[in-house]
Amino acid sequence: MANHKSAEKRARQTERRTVENNARRSRLRSSTKKVEEAIKSGDKKAAAEALRAAQPEIQRGATARVIAKNAAARRVSRLNARIKAMA
Repeated sequence: MANHKSAEKRARQTERRTVENNARRSRLRSSTKKVEEAIKSGDKKAAAEALRAAQPEIQRGATARVIAKNAAARRVSRLNARIKAMA
């Protein structure tokens, strides 16, 4: 346990940020999963719509450093490529 005032504050901040980051990561995964499901169902329009909703969530995750910036770009790019490949 923290013994100094500054260390106690740091512990509180870490706790708060952990909760927030876990929620952010969960939203990110959920939105990605929705796109994946739409792709599997074969509905290109629904998949594109799901990606439009997921993209800002993924970018917010990158901004908040929940995932790396390049990882976010890669995810969006790969999902987009899979949607475009649908006939």
